[in-house]
Amino acid sequence: MTKPNSYSTLTMVIYLIYSMSKWINTYSELLPSIKISPIADSLLER
Repeated sequence: MTKPNSYSTLTMVIYLIYSMSKWINTYSELLPSIKISPIADSLLER
């Protein structure tokens, strides 16, 4: 416990990676339903 700053930084980095992975998982699930409509519309217009 001689370097509390590095420990807190490591904890923050781990939390950031964890929250980012959860966000990416949620976003990748929502992405197809969000992206398919504009792409299909732009393809149908041509």
